[in-house]
Amino acid sequence: MKLSARIMLISLSALTFAALSSSASAETEWQKQHPRRAEVNHRLDHQDKRINKERKEGEINKQQAHELHQQDRAIRQQERADARQNHGHITKQEQKTLNQEENTVSKEIGK
Repeated sequence: MKLSARIMLISLSALTFAALSSSASAETEWQKQHPRRAEVNHRLDHQDKRINKERKEGEINKQQAHELHQQDRAIRQQERADARQNHGHITKQEQKTLNQEENTVSKEIGK
């Protein structure tokens, strides 16, 4: 076998392996829409809208809105990290913890 054909075969094998690996680790629709994840993410989306509304109405300034959005992003990143560790869903305790964090941010929005 020529060297160029061998390189092409190795490259093709590597690409096939990479494609199979990524599709195996991709979340299914059920995992994305798992009830506990959906509830947490729905609250985050709602809080995002509340922050934007409060900013638009002048209830909070630009810096406060930025900080609140950052806190929500950190919660969303934690939700995703938790889900990755649990095969696409979050546990009841993780949901409770995330909701407590969301409650803290929510109270800051309405001050």
